[in-house]
Amino acid sequence: MAQNLAEKLIESHLVEGKMAIGEEIGIRIDQTLTQDATGTMAFLEFESLGIPRVRTELSLSYIDHNIIQTDFKNADDHLFLETIAAKYGVYLSPPGNGVSHHVHRERFGVPGKTLLGSDSHTTTGGCLTMLAVGAGGLEVAMAMAGRPFYLMYPKTWGIRVKGKLAPWVSGKDLILELMRRFTCKAGVGKIMEFFGPGVKNLDMSARATIANMGVDIGATAAIFPSDQVTRKYLALNGREDAWAELSADKGADYDEVTELDLSAIEPLVACPHNPDNVKSAAELEGTEIAQVIVGSSTNGSYRDLMIAAKIVEGRRIHPYVSFEVNPGSRQTLENVERMGGVLAFIHAGARLHQSGCLGCIGMGQAPATNTKSLRTFPRNFKGRSGTKDDAVYLCSPEVAAASALAGCITDPRKLGEYPKVKYPKQFTFNPDWIIPPAKDPDTIEVIRGPNIAPFPHFEALPDTIEGEVLLKVNDNVSTDIIMPAGNRVLPLRSNIPAISKFVFDIIDENFHKKAVEKGGGIIVGGENYGQGSSREHAALAPRYLGIRAKLVKSFARIHKANLINFGIVPLEFAEASEYEKVNQGDKMLIANIREAIQKGHDIILVLVNGREIQARLTVSPRQREILLAGGLLNQARM
Repeated sequence: MAQNLAEKLIESHLVEGKMAIGEEIGIRIDQTLTQDATGTMAFLEFESLGIPRVRTELSLSYIDHNIIQTDFKNADDHLFLETIAAKYGVYLSPPGNGVSHHVHRERFGVPGKTLLGSDSHTTTGGCLTMLAVGAGGLEVAMAMAGRPFYLMYPKTWGIRVKGKLAPWVSGKDLILELMRRFTCKAGVGKIMEFFGPGVKNLDMSARATIANMGVDIGATAAIFPSDQVTRKYLALNGREDAWAELSADKGADYDEVTELDLSAIEPLVACPHNPDNVKSAAELEGTEIAQVIVGSSTNGSYRDLMIAAKIVEGRRIHPYVSFEVNPGSRQTLENVERMGGVLAFIHAGARLHQSGCLGCIGMGQAPATNTKSLRTFPRNFKGRSGTKDDAVYLCSPEVAAASALAGCITDPRKLGEYPKVKYPKQFTFNPDWIIPPAKDPDTIEVIRGPNIAPFPHFEALPDTIEGEVLLKVNDNVSTDIIMPAGNRVLPLRSNIPAISKFVFDIIDENFHKKAVEKGGGIIVGGENYGQGSSREHAALAPRYLGIRAKLVKSFARIHKANLINFGIVPLEFAEASEYEKVNQGDKMLIANIREAIQKGHDIILVLVNGREIQARLTVSPRQREILLAGGLLNQARM
């Protein structure tokens, strides 16, 4: 029977369950990655399992988010990550080496393998035909311990591509076009698979950008075939021996298919405050900007930086624009320098930063008050930049560079002939940039700074959940809203009591105080609740504050899994209209919740101010056991 690529990758790694829509499956994980914003907690969780070494083919720890050291906290956690990686058999990519997704595809990605990462944009690995999925740190810890990764068997959304991108149009415009058509919820419960005659016309930079933002359209993963484009990319990185041809069988079926003509796509921009708020660059022309940033996990590759460098070469950026460049990796920076790109940036007036996430996660590069920032980043959720009332726009490197020259959003097609990017015969790379684990783990002492607090103990699920609706939020609330990022919060990632003081801080500065005074409570939300980053702190910190249930219209996949893994019951309105009838401050009672979960009930009765409504609990039998135990770690220790 003909199979699509997603089916092939899942079947070759299936260890539990059956491949049927709505069934939970467990798959073997070949590789894992963590990053420092989530990895510190992931390694504390792994350590608590008492396993002497990781049990994957390859695990890597990347320090790429919290690399600005304004005090001891980040530096202390870096030291912790360095020593714990050495002890437990994990390779380390130290600060300044680059964003995990760039470094991983450059040095470690292998077609046909599975990759699980504690970063939602792990989906980038799909550009190399990996089944690459983002997850919470606890699930990655379990994968490092040799456990399967569990998910509901996804639908496959086939994107049939034809034609070729026009000059001045790139992969960022393609994914923004899909966001414009289908919104950020379109991919929930699906794997996006790109196929068709036009795929060969998408280079690796385009594929990486599209796969990266697959999660921002809600997808579990985004996959491209392994073809001659893949082979050429691996050869450029000195890894052609890792290449294997992989594609869907002729006549393979998809659960749904979207036709996409590359030649019809134009330069696009996502407006504040969601990646699916998309308009054409031409439509937004003249919008004044004070900051432009090229780089990040989405558009920090060699090609992305070089096309921007070629656009500004011999020109001077607008005098009132801060034009900033964040290389995706140290390898990228070295090769851009070799090919003249760094000098072009310097002469144009650009500010070059170290390789890392930086402003994408709100670590530096915050825009000025009442100004607009144009970025090649994947997300523009309100406040994520580090400026509370920000106005962040997302675009391609072409639009970014053209706009930096003009001082306003500009359609780059006005600049005339499209520059050509030259590639070296092979990218240069220093293998010593990656630090291998210690050969003798007994010689390694794990160093713990004072900011690393003991992991909190959580109780099993009670018989009844009762409390006040502490907060009611609308649709598309991101994990950046639930648990803010930025330089005032992220350094506390390994200290749950401290970081919990910032839960919902962007919406309600008194939320923490209210939750403590009332002994916890319940959160009510709209559609796609918990979209965005995989950070499990958005579940872990609320649980620490006593939140035991959330009642929403629908959940984003990763956040729902994180809630379950920390013992928070994820309920959905059986009738969406009931959302309008529940208000902040209402009293909520979920009686006999433990018994209902034990008996496998899908409908849970909830009393709101004494009025009965129905909620739906859509979880697997395995997840029911986790909820009853009060979380995955509790269950693992049983």
